[in-house]
Parts: sequence; C-alpha cells; structure tokens
Amino acid sequence: MERDGLEALLDTAGIDSRRLRHALMLVCDTQWWTLAALVRQSATSRRSIEALLREVELERDGDRFRVPLAHTPDYQDLFALSEPPADPVAHLLPHYEHVLKRMRELIANAPAARQALDHVSATPETVVRRALLLGARFWLRGARVLCVGDHDLTSLAVRLTHPEAEVTVVDIDERILAYIDAQELGVTTRWADLRLGLPPSVRDHDLAVTDPPYTPEGVGLFTARAVEGLKDEGRVLLAYGASERTPMLALKVQNALSALNFSHEAIYPDFNRYFGAEAIGSAADLYILRPTSKTRPAVAARVERYGTAIYTHGPQSIEAGAVAGPGRPGAFAADLLVGDWPKDLTQPRVKLSTWLAKPHATAPARVAIAVPAGLEAALPRLLLATRAAHVRVHLTAPPRALPPLSAVYELTADGPVLDAVRLPPPADEEGRVLRRILDNGHGKLANTWREGLIAVAQGRRVTLTKNDARALIREAAPWAESGTVLEAPLHRLESLPAAVATTVAALPR
Repeated sequence: MERDGLEALLDTAGIDSRRLRHALMLVCDTQWWTLAALVRQSATSRRSIEALLREVELERDGDRFRVPLAHTPDYQDLFALSEPPADPVAHLLPHYEHVLKRMRELIANAPAARQALDHVSATPETVVRRALLLGARFWLRGARVLCVGDHDLTSLAVRLTHPEAEVTVVDIDERILAYIDAQELGVTTRWADLRLGLPPSVRDHDLAVTDPPYTPEGVGLFTARAVEGLKDEGRVLLAYGASERTPMLALKVQNALSALNFSHEAIYPDFNRYFGAEAIGSAADLYILRPTSKTRPAVAARVERYGTAIYTHGPQSIEAGAVAGPGRPGAFAADLLVGDWPKDLTQPRVKLSTWLAKPHATAPARVAIAVPAGLEAALPRLLLATRAAHVRVHLTAPPRALPPLSAVYELTADGPVLDAVRLPPPADEEGRVLRRILDNGHGKLANTWREGLIAVAQGRRVTLTKNDARALIREAAPWAESGTVLEAPLHRLESLPAAVATTVAALPR
C-alpha cells in the first residue's frame, strides 16, 4: 500500500509527530470514530487530523470512519505505542462513577453555550477530574474554592466530590447562575462582569479555578481577578489550550501570565477535553499557578489595562475593533457622566468599574451612563448603583428587554436610549423594606433588609432584635446572608419581593 504521503507528513512533524502517530493508532484500532471524537481523544487540532486522514485509506459508515481491518497491519510500524502523558487522577475516576453520572446529566441539561462569551463545554469526565485533582493536591476540608466563570459547572463537581469544601461562583451569565442555584448543592453564586471588577464579598479563598477566554487579554484578566479573590497562600488552577500549530499564540498567553509574576507549580498537558474547540484539538492544559510576593502588585498595576475586548467572538472580541461611542447626552443636563464619553464634555465623570465598586462621593440628581456593546448585562446593576432621580443610559442598540426594576424606576426606551425615572417611596410596609434594600445597592443586602424589618417593627410599636430579624431573613432567603444587591444574580433579585413579603408578614403585631 502507498505510504509515501503519510510518512512525509510524519517526517515533517518530527518530534511532534507523536500526536499524529497516536491518532493513527486509534483509527486503526477496529472501532469507529467521528472527526470530533478523534480530535478530542488525540488532543490534536482538527486541521492536523484532517491532514492525517487524507493520507490513509478509510472505510466509512455515515459520519464515522476507521481504517479497514485488512490494512491496519500496514501502519503498525508507524504507531506511537506508548500512552500519552499520565493522567494524575485517572486511577480515582472509577470510584466516582456516581458523580460522573450526575455530571453527565447536569451538563446535558445546562444552558446552551453562548458564542459571544467563548463558551465551549468541558466533558463531564474533565470537570470531575478537576475536582479530584483539587482533592489530590490540596486539603479541601474547610477550604474555600472560587470558580471564576463556570459555564463548565466545575463548582457542582467540586461540591459532589468534596461536600466539605465551600464553593463560590462568579459569572456574567445569569442563566448559569440560576442553573447552579437550582441544583441546591450549596454553591454560592455572584454576578460579575470581570472587566468591571470582582464582587467585594468574593475574597479570601484558598483556591481559584478558571477556564477563561483563550486570548492573552482574557487569560490575563481572569487570572488577575482570581488572584484578587485569593488568600496570599492560595493557588490558581487555569485551563488554557492552543493548537500545536500556533506556538506564538501560546507564547503571548504565557507572557501575560509571566507579567503577573506567578510561579508555575505544575502544567498537566491536555488535561481538559471539550465538546468543540477542534481548532485546538478539543483539549487544554491545566496550569497550577502560585502567586508570589510580586503578583498582587503586578495585578494592581495591570488589571485595569486589559480593556473590554477579551473574547474571540462577538462585539467584545479582539477582532471586532473599536465600537462607536455613545455620542453626547444631548439636551439631558447630566450632573455626572458614567463610562466613556467624549473628552470635551465638562461634567464630572467616573469609570463604570468605579461606579459599581463604591457609592459616588456626591449625590447627583441626573446621571448619564454610556454602556458599550458587550457590557449590557451590567445594566441592572448600573441603575441600582445610584439614588439619582433620573438616569439616562446610552446603549449601542435598543435594549432587548428592560431590567426587572419596577420597584425602583419607571423605565422607557427610545431606540438605544433608556430613561430611568425614580419612583416615589412606597407607602406599604413591604414596599418600604424592599425599596430600602434596592436603594442601598453597595450595602450588604442582609443588613439593609434587617434594618428595614426593625423599622417596620418600630412603626408597629413592637420589639424586634437584630438576631430575630436575621433569623427571619435566613429562613426566607438564606442566599442573602452575604453579598450586596449589585452582586446578586437577577433570579435572586426577582425573588426578593416575595421573600421580603414573607419576612414582613412574620413580624409581630
């Protein structure tokens, strides 16, 4: 049989032909393969696998293929007979078949991937192995684990394998946060657009796990935010992969990590496998990064430089380029400008990230906010970060849906301009407590709720201690014990009126 083309392909690959030789052995091993499955199993880019398959004779069954059994001996001398690098936790996986079964169900029913957020789902085996590796390398009893973005549902795998660990997720995708909460596995969820900051309540974790957008900016930003959420002696577990064809892209990402002064404790090649991402072999390495004494200063100096273009798809992708700004506030006489506005405007201004991080030093009555494309998910929080009487928001396109803030604002949209006019204080007890909570977006939600209940009790001329108020809140909304309104996922805010009503109804009369 003619093998010249195949041998030339392997010779050209040189020492890196091991991947191709392993893939050749797989496709000769009697079983049927799809292209996606062969890419994922061999951790080799789709282009390289396609080049290999063009050089061998195949039999096909629909979209499946294999080398005919009669021809497999023709290639045996070209095989990579040894196995790929050892999996550090493969021996543990058979003991967690029940967890793997549950994760298969959870991932199958999870919200669909969003291309604009560079979502690619990791396999159930991958997320369980991540959780097992955490337990194999670190003592997790009482440990606090932070998932910086969690479309892969690693948080649930950690809780299923290590229920003694405390797990928190920060994510921009409201669907993911709602789905994780719906599983009732004790994972704490917080909303965050990492380009605008890490939630204040998400600090002092022992470990952080992240599978960020695979751009230098995305990897740099997500790992920097992970460091902000860690104790000094913590670790960052980072998934990152690049095609064997693009070493310069890998170098750029590793340079971004180097700039943050991490010590690399370990790199497990091809540890992570994915349903998709065939350009990088449906695989990614797993890095274990240890911050040094120089890491936090580097994070503080660089985290604001990453900008908003961190993805490979969508309006905030690296390739999308600059998006037109909001223009001018026009006849709206703003006391304060929030976001990126033309430089010649004379009003005081503040960054979006600063606006969300802390209350503004003044009490502006009229605020104009510019929201660039790709940051629309922050809109409810941007509105709840102020008590201004009138907020005008300039978007790059008409809003698809108005945020659920009917207890605070009357909202009207005119094309890409959204006007939010603050409603007068409500007269009923439930409304007053709810409004008190939502009017203090930067304050701890449970604290303002407690104060609101105590105020209602005083109006009724009955006694309610702080501990009694906390107990009512804990029973009605245990998720509210920590964090602020601005950090709460939307599904939690939407459930807040009913929970507030329950606590008010439980007060003595």
